[in-house]
Amino acid sequence: MSNIYYGPSNSSIDNCTDVDDLMKRYYLPVFYGAIFIVGVVGNITALLVYIIKVRPWKSSTIIMVNLVITDLLFMIPLPFLTYFYSQNDSWTLGITMCRFTHFIFHFNLYGSILFLTCLAIFRYVAIVHPMHAHSIKKKRWGTLACILGWTVAVAEISPTFNKFDMKEKNNKTYCLDLASNNPKFMWPYSWVLTVLGYLVPLVVVCLCYWRIIKELRKGPHKETSKRVRARRLIVLILTCFIVCFFPFHALRAWRIYTKLTPETNCMLYHWAHAAYIISRPIAAVNIIINLPLYTLSGDCFKQAFMEMFRFDRLMSVINKPTTNISNDQSS
Repeated sequence: MSNIYYGPSNSSIDNCTDVDDLMKRYYLPVFYGAIFIVGVVGNITALLVYIIKVRPWKSSTIIMVNLVITDLLFMIPLPFLTYFYSQNDSWTLGITMCRFTHFIFHFNLYGSILFLTCLAIFRYVAIVHPMHAHSIKKKRWGTLACILGWTVAVAEISPTFNKFDMKEKNNKTYCLDLASNNPKFMWPYSWVLTVLGYLVPLVVVCLCYWRIIKELRKGPHKETSKRVRARRLIVLILTCFIVCFFPFHALRAWRIYTKLTPETNCMLYHWAHAAYIISRPIAAVNIIINLPLYTLSGDCFKQAFMEMFRFDRLMSVINKPTTNISNDQSS
């Protein structure tokens, strides 16, 4: 358990308002709790639809199922984090659970990034290189992509597992996240994660969708519905990358930098921490943004969902009286 302190001096901090403590106590439990409820219901429903109704499975189906599984894994530590922050930031579950909780958070983050990148690459090949579309839809390519995605995500995050630590302060035990641990290790490591785990996939995704947009403006892709669906898919994935993931990576770097710099102003130190705290649930919101992706992934998910929960029958019942009335009026 770490007792080493980094950042401004203790005397400076004593004269400073702990806005970050207020954020942890009132902001994090509410948002993590809401994400847990929506994420569990949405992703379990999506997984059931894929397993029971969606046929046949293609490479994109396998990628989406793995994305669902990654998001469901993230649900496991959320109740513990919600309880931890609601109990005034005092951790009682031990070092192993502390490490597991933060490991799963980052694994979900970088696993989601990798699977969204795989989806963009597969969509690029299918639309821009239609001669290879039939081959890329085969299940073995989706399986290989997902095995690679899981392997890379574990490799990216595994160096941090035994770096997550706990700290005793003011008769409380704190479970430290990645940016709150030893900044001398975390500063270079966080940049490696940011570049390899976020910026490189972002460039790949942007290039893929730029080429897709160019292709959809010409050639055989004239169908309005196909264009609209492709645009919506692009907007959702870029929203995940820019709105959810960018603030987290930028503010994590700022947080670690303020810990690494002893002369950091006290208020700046706490505001950097508070901003980083705000970015963490925003990064986790990608779980909710992923839910509409399933209807846009091209696997007949929407139709399968309607059939599984009998919404198709409900719609036919609703539409029947309208049809009868119109027939009566015409006669």
